[in-house]
Amino acid sequence: MVRESSVATAAPRRVFCVFEHKYRSRAVADEIVSGRFPIQGRTIELGAEPDWIGAMLPADREWRLEWSKFYYGLDLATATEETGHGKYAVAWQRLVDSWIAQVPIDHDPSDVIGRRIQNWVYAWSRFADCVDLESSGAGFEARVAASLQAQVAYLRQHLTRERNHRTLELYALFIAALALPDIDVDRGLLRFAVDALYENLVADVLPDGVQRERSTHYHHVVLRSFVGLLVNARRFGMSLPGGFDARVERACAFSLHCHRPDGSIPALSDSDSGSYLDLLEAAGELFQRTDFTYVATRGRRGERPRSTSASFPDGGYFIQRSGWGGDTRAITDERYLIFDCGAIGDGGHGHYDALNVEIAAQDAPLVIDPGRYTYCDDPPHWRRWFKTTAAHNTVTVDGLDQTPYRRGKPKGDVARARLRQRATGAALDLLWGEVESPLYGVIHRRRILFVANEYWLIEDELDADGVHRYDLRFHLTSDQRIIALDITPTGWRALTPRVSLIFAGDANARVESGWVSAEYGVKRAAPVVSFRRDGAGRTRFVTLVAPVGPDSEPPPDLHVRFDAPLAVADVTCGSNRGIHDRIAWTLDGTARPIGGGAGVAIASWTRCSSASSPQEVMLTSADVVDVVLGGPTASEGADR
Repeated sequence: MVRESSVATAAPRRVFCVFEHKYRSRAVADEIVSGRFPIQGRTIELGAEPDWIGAMLPADREWRLEWSKFYYGLDLATATEETGHGKYAVAWQRLVDSWIAQVPIDHDPSDVIGRRIQNWVYAWSRFADCVDLESSGAGFEARVAASLQAQVAYLRQHLTRERNHRTLELYALFIAALALPDIDVDRGLLRFAVDALYENLVADVLPDGVQRERSTHYHHVVLRSFVGLLVNARRFGMSLPGGFDARVERACAFSLHCHRPDGSIPALSDSDSGSYLDLLEAAGELFQRTDFTYVATRGRRGERPRSTSASFPDGGYFIQRSGWGGDTRAITDERYLIFDCGAIGDGGHGHYDALNVEIAAQDAPLVIDPGRYTYCDDPPHWRRWFKTTAAHNTVTVDGLDQTPYRRGKPKGDVARARLRQRATGAALDLLWGEVESPLYGVIHRRRILFVANEYWLIEDELDADGVHRYDLRFHLTSDQRIIALDITPTGWRALTPRVSLIFAGDANARVESGWVSAEYGVKRAAPVVSFRRDGAGRTRFVTLVAPVGPDSEPPPDLHVRFDAPLAVADVTCGSNRGIHDRIAWTLDGTARPIGGGAGVAIASWTRCSSASSPQEVMLTSADVVDVVLGGPTASEGADR
């Protein structure tokens, strides 16, 4: 509902759209032409000129918000470019005109306005290169220009104060000012957007490069805006404040390390999964970072990253990786683990997932974070299920969450997690963290040992005075099936065709029903392996997590003994049980006499095999990585 104004109606200048390639679906374009809108796993028929205010829509308001952002305009533009058919442009014009005629400028949240501004600019500039928009709708360009001017003016006065919404809103102002210079004759809007985006970057991207909400998804949503700004600034010869590039580069370093070997990201906190390798490739060109290019192109170009382990102490994420591919192994076949051991995400996007892990190997995740699924908290309360501690790969105490549940931002005390130690050496990497909850008097400590770049030992210590119920859960992907859940002489084993979970100690084991959501609004059933210990006080247990190789070797055998101040695990594996590993570690994290060597160490690994000479690796105090808050970042030396 915007009157035509005196604003010039020249089509927008073409600017770089960092997500353009993600909206190139002819099928989506054809659905839109027919008046059907496929969004978040649901297709709703609303007509070519919808009732934008009164239409009956799904109960989850996120569907309507996504609908109002007009991403599908990019699919329509692609279809026009590919076919030359005018029907796609006409469909877009009718949708835009009907929105302008029906919807007040202040009807949507400011972040939705920001997305719509961007998507109208991107689509309009592309349609204008292919078709005469005025021939199919006289005065259209004047109407859309006037609406964009009004939306930009309103958005500037109603910006979100902080976090990812502010980033995308400011970036929308930047894009509008750059693409439509007639609405910013004195370049005041452009200067404001750039300066405010720099302030937002410094406030929201932590010193180690992780975005403050600590969601892998929102980290990349934010990173898209900053990488897009850098690309457009260079294309148009703009100067940026000092330090802008360096901060964005650190955020890209986190992107590099958090991507799994299959090229997608884990869905940690309020996240979807998906791949941002395109973003990393653009960053490789921007910063002349050959390691970014290598990971983005799956090793076809560039150079391998120097490090296989990385620490992001401000964000609270720590990664173990077997390698980056090479002559004998594809990058997709490497092993990978990410450990969540930091503060709950700022704002309302954090999940109650301290000490959670995700594990991947052989081109797929094995143990997975289920993701977010929905923001709707109506019955049956799926928002709550996906946010809870039980929906993550960690230990629950007495069935409670680590932090009192709220749909959005926590109030009051929250769980506090910290990394106690990291030690990294050849073929042995150790992570040790802890979490304390305001809801119960139990300290949970978790130690993760990545052994021989092959498998993991996860030791969970529950430090308590009274008795409690402890549930250790491993969420599996929806395409896995449990082929065995057996008791063993030393504990339990749960087997799938892709992963072996070997639990050492007394417990009740079972398979629970779970869910996994890789994209908003879409969930799939998935098995959850649970090891429960009732009536326990202070206790420890160890789980071996081993990917199953293509040769389908039998699962490993695990025997663990605790003899303070040491723990010792014996692992027997190999097709003929010809490999015997002994892994020892100090329970308090201090260096002591350990293993077969003469020196002292924090942990050791020895391997005896009939096929090769004995091996021994010792983690000493010299291998401890400084990961204190504010310490070196992944791009400055904390990764090794």
